[in-house]
Amino acid sequence: MGIAAGDKLLDRAFFVGLILKVLDGILELAGGVLLLLVTPDQIRAAVAAVTRGELAEDPIDLVANLLVRYANELNVSTTQFGAFYLLVHGLVKVLLAGAVLRDKIWAYPWLIAFLVAFIGWQTYELVAHFTVGLLLLTLFDLFIVYLTVREYARHRALRTGRPPADAT
Repeated sequence: MGIAAGDKLLDRAFFVGLILKVLDGILELAGGVLLLLVTPDQIRAAVAAVTRGELAEDPIDLVANLLVRYANELNVSTTQFGAFYLLVHGLVKVLLAGAVLRDKIWAYPWLIAFLVAFIGWQTYELVAHFTVGLLLLTLFDLFIVYLTVREYARHRALRTGRPPADAT
């Protein structure tokens, strides 16, 4: 694969990655609103209804038992924190990824900083409570940061007339 083909593949990956970030942000916004509208008791009842059949069939089912345990630990404070977190994180993600998709040059460093901050938090969480899903999310975010830095350098080079630092 030539350099031009590799660049096109990275450009496409950058675009798709940003679209995924926007969609993820929209889902986080919806989740945040949902957490504001439902009570911990309603969540517990829903989890109990969903897991009842599985636990009757397999009382030691790991996923069902984890869902029940986490639902039982919920209180108003934790759901409000979760709602706040999801709303802020989702809004920032939608606004910044959307601005980068519209080639707003100011948004690139903000998106990079935002993702780096969350990569730091995710790394802490990985050390404390490793999950494959969080590892994959962290690797995806690292890749998006790399692509955003690359694209930002290309945009700045176009504005200044100098080639990007990685150009040969």
